[in-house]
Amino acid sequence: MRLVMTEPVERMDRPYARRWWALLVLCLSLLIIVMANTALTVAAPDMTQDLGLSSADLQWVIDGYTVPYAALMLLLGAIGDKYSRRGALAAGLTVFGAGAVFGYLADSAATVIAARAVMGAGAALIMPATLSLLAATFPRAERARAITAWTATAGLAIAAGPVVAGALLERHGWSSTFLINVPVAAVALLACFVLVPPSRAAHHERIDHVGGLLSVLWIGSLVYMIIEGPHFGWGVKAVTAAAVAGAGLVAFVLWELRHPRPLIDVRRFAHRSFAGANLAVALFFLAVFGAFYYLTQYLQFVLGYDALETGLRMLPLAGAVFVGAGLTGLLTPRVGMKWTVTAGMVGGTTALALLTRIDAGSSYGDLVVPLVVLGLAIGLALSPCTDAIMGVFPESDLGVGGAVNDTSLELGGSLGIAILGSLLATSYSDRLADATAGSRLPASGLATAQDSVGAGYAVARGLGEKARQAAAQAQQATDPQQAAGLKAQAGQLAEGARQLADAVGSAFADAVARTSLTGAVILGVGTVLVAVLLPRGRKAAGPAGAEGAAVAAGTAGSDEDQDEKRSEKVRESSGSR
Repeated sequence: MRLVMTEPVERMDRPYARRWWALLVLCLSLLIIVMANTALTVAAPDMTQDLGLSSADLQWVIDGYTVPYAALMLLLGAIGDKYSRRGALAAGLTVFGAGAVFGYLADSAATVIAARAVMGAGAALIMPATLSLLAATFPRAERARAITAWTATAGLAIAAGPVVAGALLERHGWSSTFLINVPVAAVALLACFVLVPPSRAAHHERIDHVGGLLSVLWIGSLVYMIIEGPHFGWGVKAVTAAAVAGAGLVAFVLWELRHPRPLIDVRRFAHRSFAGANLAVALFFLAVFGAFYYLTQYLQFVLGYDALETGLRMLPLAGAVFVGAGLTGLLTPRVGMKWTVTAGMVGGTTALALLTRIDAGSSYGDLVVPLVVLGLAIGLALSPCTDAIMGVFPESDLGVGGAVNDTSLELGGSLGIAILGSLLATSYSDRLADATAGSRLPASGLATAQDSVGAGYAVARGLGEKARQAAAQAQQATDPQQAAGLKAQAGQLAEGARQLADAVGSAFADAVARTSLTGAVILGVGTVLVAVLLPRGRKAAGPAGAEGAAVAAGTAGSDEDQDEKRSEKVRESSGSR
């Protein structure tokens, strides 16, 4: 057995023997990409306190990863197809690991944001490479199962990130959460050379660099606008980004329609199964990322769980994803992707609707059922959609296919955090203002408390500390009148702290319920659109029937035909020797 796998998968005359071990490496690579975001959610409070981050700083610490990640995927996916998909994976793991080390050493908001941007660029190499290598390595008959395992890994990472980060934060600082990624990236990097066969497109013409640069421009500007506008207001930056995104998209589409070998054939989006699958992925992650954003805050701030306890309480979601993935493997071949995807989206809508019952008296028990339903929904819907998207692309464009799927995912997630996060913040601020109207709390303190739930509890703790100081001074005072005054002041401050803490918890719970209602409406409307778009049929994915033939015509034959052609070439070559 060779230590380094050197035989390209395209030259193999039979399915690669260690393909399931290779899938493990691809899933491990996916794991750290998702964990990089979910781990940060529980480390954010400590990071904010240690570095003195403003709300804008914290937002860009989170989203500094997202902009390069989403913007670069299409171009880097095409580069991986042409030169080396495994090389793209290895380069991405190296860049990602270096960014994680940089983040560990960072000591300011600017350096943390820069480290996250480097990690995002590495993720843009890794993510499409994992899907393209999966599709190239597995025969068509096994690909749906492999994609199901890939999707389930994403669900595991959603919960694993907070658990691992929480365990580290028990004894170490927030910077240790960056180091989660380093040993995993190192193991995946070594294993990819041992277990993952090299792969690249057998026939891939010159890369459409202009189309690639236009995709970077419009996607990057769009994501920036999504982040900047809802959170920081529609000022010059957000409006300029919107204009650039719109103009860039129009230029990209026109260029791709005229180019003989486009980065992506945009005509594919006119076909129902492809458009419906991409819409389903985007909407689902809008709901998932948005819900995860405010549920982790609810668990930590309102219910008072620490980082590790918060991560452990997200585990029902991960377990349910695995169950849902198992169900979709059984159901999709029998009833068709239309029904499993629609059922999954109905489940996601139901989960968000259940969260509308959250109020000031809710406990963790009220979250368990919505988390389980949401996890089942993710498992049911996402792997058939990913399989459908990848099945449309010919062998020469598997990296681009993976990038399209992942761009839909990332755009949906960005929209979820931006739209639902902005609505959450506005609703919380309004409810807190109503709850504290007429109180004797200082105006400056109330304004600070309205900034976020974390800030609200911090102000309440500050009032409580002042109350304790006043009470201590009252005990030490020798003048009875002064002591009585200090004692009265301490009582007022303590009562104000209690009232503010109660108001903050109640306002945030109401905001969670209201935001969940909006998310449920968005996902519910999207469910109807996806159900209309997706065609009937039991084919799980890929170019099926007349529509699939139209999608793939003129670009490539079926995967089976290409596999057979490669095998025939190998046999002929062996015979001639």
